[in-house]
Amino acid sequence: MALHAATIFLGAFLLFQLQPLMGKFLLPWFGGGPGVWTTCLLFFQGLLLAGYAYAHWLTTRLTLRRQALVHVGLLLASLAFLPVQPGDSWKPVGTGDPLARILLVLTATVGLPYFVLSATGPLLQRWASLGRGPASPYRLYALSNAGSLLALLSFPFGFEPLASRSTLSVAWSAGLVVFAGLGAACAWQLRKFEPAPLAGIAAPEGKHPGPSTPAATQDTESGSLVPVPGSSRALWVLLPAMASLLLAAVTNKVGQDIAAVPFLWVLPLAVYLLTFILCFDHPRWYSPRWHTALLATGSLATIYCLGHPQLNLAVQVGVYVATLFGGCMVAHGELHRLRPAPERLTAYYLAIAAGGALGSTAVAVLAPWLFSDFYELPIGLALLLNLVAGLCLLQRSAALAMGAATGLLAATVLVPALQAQTNLSVGGWFGSWAGVICGFFLDQAPALAAVVTILIITLRHGGRIDGREWRQRMAIVPLLLSLVVGQLFLVQLRLTGGTVFAAARNFYGAYKLRVYNDDTPASKFVLLSHGGTTHGLQFSNPPMNAWPTSYYAPTSGIGRILDETSGPPRHIGVVGLGAGSLAVYCRPGDRMRFYEIDPAIVRVAHTYFTYLHDAPGQVQIVPGDARLSLEAELRRGERQQFDVLALDAFSGDAIPVHLLTREAMTVYLQHLRPGGILAVHVSNRHLDLRPVVAALARHNGLFFASIDDRVSEQDWWLCHSRWILVTADASRLEPARLKTQALDPEDKTLRNVDWTDDHASMFSVLK
Repeated sequence: MALHAATIFLGAFLLFQLQPLMGKFLLPWFGGGPGVWTTCLLFFQGLLLAGYAYAHWLTTRLTLRRQALVHVGLLLASLAFLPVQPGDSWKPVGTGDPLARILLVLTATVGLPYFVLSATGPLLQRWASLGRGPASPYRLYALSNAGSLLALLSFPFGFEPLASRSTLSVAWSAGLVVFAGLGAACAWQLRKFEPAPLAGIAAPEGKHPGPSTPAATQDTESGSLVPVPGSSRALWVLLPAMASLLLAAVTNKVGQDIAAVPFLWVLPLAVYLLTFILCFDHPRWYSPRWHTALLATGSLATIYCLGHPQLNLAVQVGVYVATLFGGCMVAHGELHRLRPAPERLTAYYLAIAAGGALGSTAVAVLAPWLFSDFYELPIGLALLLNLVAGLCLLQRSAALAMGAATGLLAATVLVPALQAQTNLSVGGWFGSWAGVICGFFLDQAPALAAVVTILIITLRHGGRIDGREWRQRMAIVPLLLSLVVGQLFLVQLRLTGGTVFAAARNFYGAYKLRVYNDDTPASKFVLLSHGGTTHGLQFSNPPMNAWPTSYYAPTSGIGRILDETSGPPRHIGVVGLGAGSLAVYCRPGDRMRFYEIDPAIVRVAHTYFTYLHDAPGQVQIVPGDARLSLEAELRRGERQQFDVLALDAFSGDAIPVHLLTREAMTVYLQHLRPGGILAVHVSNRHLDLRPVVAALARHNGLFFASIDDRVSEQDWWLCHSRWILVTADASRLEPARLKTQALDPEDKTLRNVDWTDDHASMFSVLK
């Protein structure tokens, strides 16, 4: 048993160390956006399903001897993939949909090792159950998830800061060799058991029974018969599907608004695994009432956060993670209640894996095709609440209904508290909260009265509120909560979508185009937003349509350096197109070269904005990832000799980390002419990127200045911005318009945060 436990733990550890490791390899190749990780989740969930299907087939169709031989053969074959590190030949060369390319790279690089690791968990749990009498193997599933959780937490906090990607790849490969040896030892132990019959053939009395699929099996912990009707089989798939959908949706949201890096991916995935550990370790960890209450309150708080991106980062992440925890505890807790006896263990795990793959597919494939924005999180919450209502009826669970009611009432206090965070009054947070909650109860009195009335009717029993005894009408409570979540989401869409002229979503994110056409010239403009960040604004009428707007004011760092750069016709490079706003600085004879990875943004800039069309110089757009395009130009001997290269590539408020590493800096410097300027846009609500750029400049012996532009409130079309100008020629930073605005001597004492392709930690730049 100890050998099986150690092998399962190591396999789970390697399984979830591989996921962020491969993400670090693939992020720089495919734009550095959250879609990369969502696609990785899709691959890993899909291969997990394949591994569980293999384990189920093996244990139900082959004798023990053949099971051992086949699996040991696969273990040995997986070693041929070592070391697990994708070669440069896999880098994308076109601008097509990256999803298929990412799946192909992962299959060719880690396909068989990951398949074998994913299959070994349920397979060894089945082997461990042989001859164990009444003991249940399901705690080994909790042990497996504990190994996965340790892997996730140790990667960003331990391994990633200490070692490069290539070193981690070699270390992981060594771990797989050890795992293969342990797996072979487990297979060798099967020789002590009698050969198991195939499915449907009864074992002789006194021998260990082979795999079977009875209509009802015995719960080895309680001794009672546990039927497995069709509804339970369906829930084996639906419950993990909802948990997986919430995981991918929360990861997408966090990655879109902050940064697509393993550190931020780990948090929601760790919470997801923690719920598996708790629910499958012992039933005492799962409380239907209180975890449903957390899900209910978190769902309403999440709807509020989605409509208020200006909320503090810690508050937003806390709400999303708490909601994910509540939702996954409910899904996995109810899933554990439906577990069958060990004889059906592999079928049960196969259904769980199928549900996980279904949830990931919904977010990675279906959501970008169906929705123009990131709607899967609120929709997923509403669907899970509907599933809770179904569970109420199937299991006659008063606890689930009371939990939904408790959470609904708690949200009437929590949501105003979140609103107080965005509207702090003179009396501080408490004074603001008191005012908000009073106004909330007064403004929403009819709706609140209706909700309370429904709760009283559904929960009332014998003249009092009693949530201990089941009544069929109790299922109305989670249904009511689902309707409230859906209604609030629709109201939010109406409030924020009234000015939306066009919207679309693809692998790289979601954009909205808003058209404002009021009476005055200053009220007629078009605005482009990506995620929660403004990416461009242009007035509709001349001469205002030629004004620099948003982060590109004449007083901004980029505006100042472009005004100061003179001489012969200039060659200007821009990483990130947006609305094409920087084209207003293009002079006659100038050449301006934009690098843009998202084809949808290119269409928007050409169709709805006139910056590119009106530029008096030559404007060219290079499709594809900027870094890969710049590297390809160097290989072809096409040094651009930029006078100014502006680095302005963001997805939502997230940063593509691979554009701010030492290796990327080397590429930029080769494209600058002697004395050229690299202008880096570091405005960010959540991260302080100045130490990263300072480290890049100092490492290359360059001079730099940080320009912090605080615009007047009356110039509402302009945004506060911070640009860092980097150059080898100190005299380029001496003109009065630059020197007087530069943050000095702050930049001289700015600490270094050194990022490379192998190592880029977000901890040191969090605000």
